[in-house]
Amino acid sequence: MTSRLPKLVAFDLDYTLWDLWIDTHVTPPLRRVGSAVNEVRDRHDQKISFYRDVPKILHRLREAGVVIAACSRTHAPDLARRALNLLLVPPPAGHKGESPTPAVNFFDQMEIYPGSKIKHFKELHKKTGLPYSEMLFFDDEHRNKEVESLGVTFCLVQNGVDDRSFERGLAEWRKRHPVEVAEDASGDAVDVGQG
Repeated sequence: MTSRLPKLVAFDLDYTLWDLWIDTHVTPPLRRVGSAVNEVRDRHDQKISFYRDVPKILHRLREAGVVIAACSRTHAPDLARRALNLLLVPPPAGHKGESPTPAVNFFDQMEIYPGSKIKHFKELHKKTGLPYSEMLFFDDEHRNKEVESLGVTFCLVQNGVDDRSFERGLAEWRKRHPVEVAEDASGDAVDVGQG
């Protein structure tokens, strides 16, 4: 099986990357306590943090050159952006001497506003020029599967994104887009099916 990744991977925020609804469970202002990594607190000390495997997944995508997008229909877009600005992602394993990175720096595109996810993906397509077939979307709400009408691969996550659900989403995307690119022995991408 190929290890090829989609050119764009998008994530919902609430109950996909973190375990709360930013627009109902969180009260501003938000703050980071000292140099806390992967933890932000609200006015009532409610903790906001990514699920355990999310930092590793973000690093993997960044290292592979995949466009990373946040697609949320929250009614508190400014609060969601503030949380992403304050959250610090730890360095990848084996890079302990490096500083943590603000989570917002991992997201190349952010479509964070109320409304249908169809609109979010039309905007991503317009801004990136990438075909919908090169997009994989992780979300906790089944209704957002509507993006598949555009050609986006949708992966429902029941308990937030973790390694297992991430690999399941990649496997589904690869199944729908079999061997579009193979690597030759030197690691260079080669178009398959072209003479």
